[in-house]
Amino acid sequence: MERVVGTTVRGLRGPIINKGDNLEEIVVHTVLNAAKVEGFTIEDRDIVTITESIVARAQGNYASIDDIATDVKAKFGDDTVGVIFPILSRNRFAVCLRGIAKGLKKVVLMLSYPSDEVGNHLVTIDDLDVKGINPWTDVLTEEEFRKHFGYNKHTFTGVDYIDYYKKIVEEEGATCEVIFSNNAKTILDYTKSVLTCDIHSRIRTKRILTDNGAEKVFGLDDILNESINGSGYNEAYGLLGSNKATEDSVKLFPNKCQSLVDGIQAKIKESTGKTIDVMVYGDGAFKDPVGKIWELADPVVSPAYTSGLEGTPNEVKLKYLADNNFSHLRGEELTKAISEYIENKDEDLVGAMESQGTTPRKLTDLIGSLSDLTSGSGDKGTPMVYIQGYFDNYTK
Repeated sequence: MERVVGTTVRGLRGPIINKGDNLEEIVVHTVLNAAKVEGFTIEDRDIVTITESIVARAQGNYASIDDIATDVKAKFGDDTVGVIFPILSRNRFAVCLRGIAKGLKKVVLMLSYPSDEVGNHLVTIDDLDVKGINPWTDVLTEEEFRKHFGYNKHTFTGVDYIDYYKKIVEEEGATCEVIFSNNAKTILDYTKSVLTCDIHSRIRTKRILTDNGAEKVFGLDDILNESINGSGYNEAYGLLGSNKATEDSVKLFPNKCQSLVDGIQAKIKESTGKTIDVMVYGDGAFKDPVGKIWELADPVVSPAYTSGLEGTPNEVKLKYLADNNFSHLRGEELTKAISEYIENKDEDLVGAMESQGTTPRKLTDLIGSLSDLTSGSGDKGTPMVYIQGYFDNYTK
């Protein structure tokens, strides 16, 4: 029978997950039941992905603002602390900031501008042009920033993050000074003790600070990287990847979940005889064209996945072949020629003109983005995603 459908993606509905639930059994049951009810057949190289949120929930990987405060206090004592480069997020950082402030007496909050590292804007680049301000060299106080740009609310959330973050710090009993700079070294004019809150640039930021005279340098990945009074933790990422759970607690990025994906793979194999791949996913990696937000606020797209998802795609561009190599052919002759080319393509197409434009990102980043867009972050109720045909091509 002629095949007329390529990759198929299904969001799978499952139960609400709570601490202590056997997630391995729940995922396996959900997949097998969905296949039975919806009438699809589980095949080798299918993929099941699981949102990090339910993994962390099942693990009970939570911490309170008191836990955060205890760790911060232990690391910084009574120092004035520069809290630098946080992202602008009620969900991702506000509760963390509350815990950080609770453990300190004075905070110098240094915000990057015109946006944070994931694209949330305080002002537009056009605003900077009009005011003649260079974000790479100019350091602004809160008063100077307000004088130039006034009070602006975030496009999507309607929050003035400068005012919001300052109030959070002050409500926890700490004093707060706000400055604006994109140069990590700026904070050293205010204090030699720094908590850097950037995600993907954190290693560089720590190096710059250390090389330029900082005395205490920690990142969010160093806060709650071990349990505090029985709290949850993440040994690799600390507070990075955490989300708001309640007004005074966060759900951390899932910890040590490789055994989960391997266990699900083994149980599906035992039940069906098929070898599927399994991964845990967080934020996808894509940019919103309106809000300019680069979605990836997690330290990685996938903290755990089975071995079949290693590497990058090795694909050729069909339109390039049709417009160049086989531009003289049409119809079935063209189809046959392209199919034969694909079947005989090199195992490594890096640098080949035939692969240009195929964006060879990591498989886990691509599949994680696909899963994130499918499950969404709201009330769809599909924290597991089943993907078929992802590794197929024009010939099969």
